[in-house]
Amino acid sequence: MMLKVDHISYQFGSKNVVGPLSFTLPQGEHLLIVGPSGCGKTTLLHLLCGLLAPQQGSIMYGESVINHLSAGELDHFRSRSMGIIFQVFHLIKALTVEQNMLLAQSLAGFEPAKEPIHTLLASLGLSQEAKHAYHELSVGQAQRVAIARALINSPQWILADEPTSSLDDENAHITIGLLLQHAKEYHASLVVVTHDQRIKNHFTTILDLSKSEA
Repeated sequence: MMLKVDHISYQFGSKNVVGPLSFTLPQGEHLLIVGPSGCGKTTLLHLLCGLLAPQQGSIMYGESVINHLSAGELDHFRSRSMGIIFQVFHLIKALTVEQNMLLAQSLAGFEPAKEPIHTLLASLGLSQEAKHAYHELSVGQAQRVAIARALINSPQWILADEPTSSLDDENAHITIGLLLQHAKEYHASLVVVTHDQRIKNHFTTILDLSKSEA
């Protein structure tokens, strides 16, 4: 399932935030999106996961043009095919870490299963936090939980907005390594938006929005 971005653009008021921009990414390959603050990195990620719709152009995964899907179709596509890691973690504060993960499985239509949850949490150094509530987590721990939640359903496309920004050097490299390992295991593609220079060496394909042209 190839990602094809075809001459998309997005404006906010009179300001052109993204594009015109075109690129392709075969499934199983990875992309790092970089650029200075305000260049549209997060907006582009929101376009790629269908939270925003381009005002021109199209975004296609395989045969599905996501900006032509209905809201219900788009929700179904995202829940089954995408794992999204936001800068704001969107964890449910009333639930434990484990319960947040179980809910992610259930909402995607999968049978809730604790064993893969605990395996994934352990790989991120979070074994002891499975029963913890949100308020008991550090910012770095909450970020790793959000990453685990995005991976739990083995998505074909992993889209991450600054996934290492709150992590120290050791956990940043562990986390990006896990994302790449998971992507390789499931032949998934990883798309990362970042200003974190520590992870650039992990990617061979880099899109610099400060230099992009149609």
